[in-house]
Amino acid sequence: MTVTSELPPALTPEREATLLASVPTGLLIDGEWVDASDGGTFDVHDPATGEVLATLASATSADAVAALDAADAAQASWARTAPRVRSEILRRAFDLVTERSEDFALLMTLEMGKPLAEARGEVTYGAEFLRWFAEETVRDYGRYLTTPEGKNKILVQHKPVGPCLLITPWNFPLAMATRKVAPAVAAGCTMVLKPAKLTPLTAQYFAQTMLDASLPAGVLNVVSSSSASGISGPLLKDSRLRKVSFTGSTPVGKRLMADAAQNVLRTSMELGGNAPFIVFEDADLDAAVDGAMAAKMRNMGEACTAANRFLVHETVAQEFTRKFAAAMGALTTGRGTDPDSKVGPLIDAGARDDVHTLVSAAVEAGAVAVTGGAPVDGPGYFYQPTVLANVPNNAAILGQEIFGPVAPITTFKTEQEAIELANNTEYGLASYLYSKDFNRLLHVAEQIEFGMVGFNAGVISNAAAPFGGVKQSGLGREGGSEGIAEYTTTQYIGIADPYAAQ
Repeated sequence: MTVTSELPPALTPEREATLLASVPTGLLIDGEWVDASDGGTFDVHDPATGEVLATLASATSADAVAALDAADAAQASWARTAPRVRSEILRRAFDLVTERSEDFALLMTLEMGKPLAEARGEVTYGAEFLRWFAEETVRDYGRYLTTPEGKNKILVQHKPVGPCLLITPWNFPLAMATRKVAPAVAAGCTMVLKPAKLTPLTAQYFAQTMLDASLPAGVLNVVSSSSASGISGPLLKDSRLRKVSFTGSTPVGKRLMADAAQNVLRTSMELGGNAPFIVFEDADLDAAVDGAMAAKMRNMGEACTAANRFLVHETVAQEFTRKFAAAMGALTTGRGTDPDSKVGPLIDAGARDDVHTLVSAAVEAGAVAVTGGAPVDGPGYFYQPTVLANVPNNAAILGQEIFGPVAPITTFKTEQEAIELANNTEYGLASYLYSKDFNRLLHVAEQIEFGMVGFNAGVISNAAAPFGGVKQSGLGREGGSEGIAEYTTTQYIGIADPYAAQ
């Protein structure tokens, strides 16, 4: 692909309107964009202004079943499609997403709120799943070996699990779609994709991009809807569905797992997080502050991997807090299309209110707002970047996902205390450790109960790495060589060896 130095298109209301008009507003069923069966629609809003961006068809339960009909009909032929063909489709999709990166970035900024620079970063991250799994498609190895006693041969092959329901969250509209769709395509599975109702536009645009990359009709079907249960309910009861992959809250994930159990579905669940960010006394504090900014403020803190609790050794807590608060306080809030904006709005009024409730309760319990601590006046759902010091260990803000630009800091005395504080949560997704002592980092990583650990790094997500958690943060892995395994079943064939020694 040719790299040019062209400047991105100017950000004008006209360009926004043109882009929004290019996004399909229907349901994608068997390769065609269609209206909802009952004619229903729902609106998508700009969280920076509250204004309506677009009106989409709202899928019904009947539409969901029609989408599964298409996926089921396409499954057999898609599973037989050569791995190289599937690989090349994914590679074309990567190229198209990259070519359309400015459109994808602007669309995410409009519907989700993140600053445009950060949206561009998500396009790069999200596209990489398409490239990674394009390469993994032709490397999904089985094995052939002799049984230990030498009488038979063992043939192991991987087969596509079958039609999948993919349910994506609102906070990473492109990356969460590519992280699920790409391995399903690679494995030979057909799909019904249900995007979040708050941010479905990017998924709609991505689905059209997959069609433009020559994905056959029926392989990917999209049923955006105002009713999540109206889609998942009938599909999870249908014996033709063989897998559900969900990214979202732990309570919803538990309900989906319970429903999936009725048909013994394969499940992948990427659920809530409560990431500790541990700063030991020997840490490089400037590097730790930089890492804290990245781990906390990616996506305005609206990420399951976001640093949620800052555990800082008591001897460096004052200096770390001062530097961290200065960096947070220097951030400017604004609509994501504003070139000066570093912090966009939260997704809706309820999210902003929930964040402020946690902050207010922490302050009432004795925490000190070193910077921020309140909503931003005016239109949109903005919240001030906030650092809280002296947060009591029993404060609610340390026990649940904040999902906002708020950093609560508490202190510890010993390494063992830090480990115990880190593990004092039902969640176990991401964690971050800062120290110059590599042996200490390894020792602590072995003791803490998290699926992912960052050593002196504030961003650890990568398409080549297995993303996922333990405890109530879910099960299964997305990305890495493990990602395609979530969409395959293992078949063993025992072969009698007529030439085996008697």
